[in-house]
Amino acid sequence: MASTPGNVRRVRESDHEGFLIHKRLRWLKVATVLCIVAIAAYMLVDVGPRPNGGTWYGYTLGSIGAGLIVWLALLGIRKRRINPGVWSLKAWTSAHVYLGLSLIVIATLHTGFQFGWNVHTLAYTLMMLVIASGVYGIVVYAVLPARLSTNRREMTKGQMLDALDALDRQLDSAAQPLGRAQSDLVLAALEQSPFAGGMAMRLTGRYGGCRTTAAIDGLGHRADTPDEQRVLALLAKRRAQLDQIRRHLRLKAMLEVWLFVHVPLTIALLGALTAHIVSVFYYW
Repeated sequence: MASTPGNVRRVRESDHEGFLIHKRLRWLKVATVLCIVAIAAYMLVDVGPRPNGGTWYGYTLGSIGAGLIVWLALLGIRKRRINPGVWSLKAWTSAHVYLGLSLIVIATLHTGFQFGWNVHTLAYTLMMLVIASGVYGIVVYAVLPARLSTNRREMTKGQMLDALDALDRQLDSAAQPLGRAQSDLVLAALEQSPFAGGMAMRLTGRYGGCRTTAAIDGLGHRADTPDEQRVLALLAKRRAQLDQIRRHLRLKAMLEVWLFVHVPLTIALLGALTAHIVSVFYYW
């Protein structure tokens, strides 16, 4: 069957829409309805002294919440499947976000606002931490890719490093006529890897031990000859290129670091949830 212009237009619009607004916010609407029903039931149900995890209402919400947590954790498996299928990755991600947020209401009502130093509260706390890290992931993926693109200035990471290598070759040659002390400052800067520094430095963007900056400071007060001024100008260009590379590394780290929190917390949550369910049925 031939495609009509309307069908083609809808396919193109679907390709470009973000997962947050997928299918005109379908999963936001589903999650909102789910929360409204849970809140209304909590207010209307006749359970004394009040609804909590040990009532039929609490067991119902607990079952829904546990099922959602397990299903939401399967997103990682879905990402590794190539075929779009009925449940496209975009649809699954949209549902993951909004149904995950609905757990704040569902799990809180399930507890009946009863907390303590036990495995039940541990599972609830881990769930809230998983949700918080997920919200961070949504924010950074909405904001940082545009900043990454702006910082690259139509250059790839490889091109940025090639530009730095070209400057390093010029500096190595230009530093030859300098005195020993000045030449050592330049060589020390050239020997330092642009990737030097741990995760903390990448995330903060603060490189206190930058040898290029140290060389600029060391030469800046006595750059009198043309050779010294040329080296100083090249060092300034090198620092600017390093700043671009380090901004790129910082933005990439901010995009990726949440997964190193979100995934382990999810695994811990599944373990605590299992202990919570087993203990509930053991003492039932």
